[in-house]
Amino acid sequence: MNIKLTLLLIFCSIALWCQDKSSNIQPNILVILVDDMGYSDIGCYGSEIPTPNIDKLAKEGVKFTKFYNSARCAPSRAALLTGLYPHQAGMGHQNVDRGIPSYRGKITKNATTIAEVLKANGYATYHVGKWHVGNDDGYWPDDKGFDNYFALIKGAMNYYNQWPWGRRQDSIKIIENGKPYKTPKDFYATKSFTDKAISFIENHDTSSPFFMYMAHIAPHWPLHAPQEDVKKFEGEFLKGWDKIRSERFKKMKKLKILNNRHVLSERFQSIPEWNTLSDSLKGTWDLKMALYAAVMSNLDKEVGNLVASLKKKGQLDNTMIVFLSDNGGTYEDPVPPNAPWVSHPMDGLPGSERSFPSYGTPWANVSNTPFSYFKSYVHEGGIATPLIVRYPRLIKKGATNTKTLGHITDLLPTFLELSNTTYPTQIGDRDITPAVGKSLVSTFRNPNKRGRKELYWEHEFNRAVRVDDWKLVSAYKIWQQPGVNDVWQLYNLKNDPSEQKDLAAKYPGKVKWLSKKYEAWADKMQVIRPDD
Repeated sequence: MNIKLTLLLIFCSIALWCQDKSSNIQPNILVILVDDMGYSDIGCYGSEIPTPNIDKLAKEGVKFTKFYNSARCAPSRAALLTGLYPHQAGMGHQNVDRGIPSYRGKITKNATTIAEVLKANGYATYHVGKWHVGNDDGYWPDDKGFDNYFALIKGAMNYYNQWPWGRRQDSIKIIENGKPYKTPKDFYATKSFTDKAISFIENHDTSSPFFMYMAHIAPHWPLHAPQEDVKKFEGEFLKGWDKIRSERFKKMKKLKILNNRHVLSERFQSIPEWNTLSDSLKGTWDLKMALYAAVMSNLDKEVGNLVASLKKKGQLDNTMIVFLSDNGGTYEDPVPPNAPWVSHPMDGLPGSERSFPSYGTPWANVSNTPFSYFKSYVHEGGIATPLIVRYPRLIKKGATNTKTLGHITDLLPTFLELSNTTYPTQIGDRDITPAVGKSLVSTFRNPNKRGRKELYWEHEFNRAVRVDDWKLVSAYKIWQQPGVNDVWQLYNLKNDPSEQKDLAAKYPGKVKWLSKKYEAWADKMQVIRPDD
């Protein structure tokens, strides 16, 4: 018995030692950020669009159901990279300098980035794809800690080439390690970005870990995809947005993405009932969604190719892979007569380089199932994102985390904890603003942890604060509805996670308490109010 007990103690000690050593290994980190993808647009979150490679990441990792972004492209990117609220990093709006510290249109000097901090701790750092957090040289990826990069500096592009798509713009600016890049004839953004990322991985010296920020433009408009891929999906959406939205809602409940307290929000006010449309209009709308599905399908294929390159390199299980979206699906119509990109050719087949299509408000309403509103709003439809994390050394396969409240600012502290890296208070003569994010590492071990207690948002005068299960939110102007809304709505997200029962009139004290918290935060962030 003594011998058995001794052997058992030795075995346990070895196991604990191995676990401790494993936790101290610096993993590679791969962040895959996609653009304008809604909450329900991948198969493992409810979509009918096939996304087997992304779904496989979820099957081999964990899905979070209560994770938030910062409502729009540039603010979300700044929050991800810096661990700060966008205004703290100078990105309160988009990549335009308003001459105000919180709205400089670029990541300012007081903020550091994941790349800069990890690089100081021995990581090789790579960026591929959309940048959108600083147009000017001096604010590009190499100035923010990236060793090698292949970056679309601004916010969107023709997927096929550098065809001008804005007035006074003779090319899309892609920069590769400081030098302008000219697209070849076979360029297709989703594939070409992935090919560049794969080349970085293939040439990486595995004696050190790497951090890669892979920022796709897909599925942002213009919806460009090869015609053979578009044709695969034509006719698949003729059942209409009402039925598809209902089917997604049911599937999401079956997958445990939603619980029994979720209800399907009403069809957005400007969208007609599908059955009232003519057959011709139904065909037009079917094609729009077929374009979107083709873009998503290509995105999924390239995610699979990137993961395969890690496996080939022998680095797959030593890489934490994170997948999420920068905001909800978008209602934006990119071709109104007064749009700044009307010089873009629009005389080709939808999906070709001589087209500029989007999928419109009705399909964005489907993308954001079961929620209301869209990109740029801070209701759930604008800010809820799928979050998938795969890292077998720490994360149980096939888990769904329905408890942890998380935010895109949490990624930086998560990566720093995993890599045993200390967040700096000063870099050279720069004083660094303390990160606001909270590491998710403990939630990987214990998915019942609640995560963040308080969260705040502001974008284009749309405002929100969430404390525990209470959320106070206001839409400044409601798209396709005359006039200004700009009133506080109050929701209990535990009982009403779809934001359908406004309790502001019932609980005026709660509105007052939360609005005071919001105003204090907004003052600290130097948020601009409409009167300013």
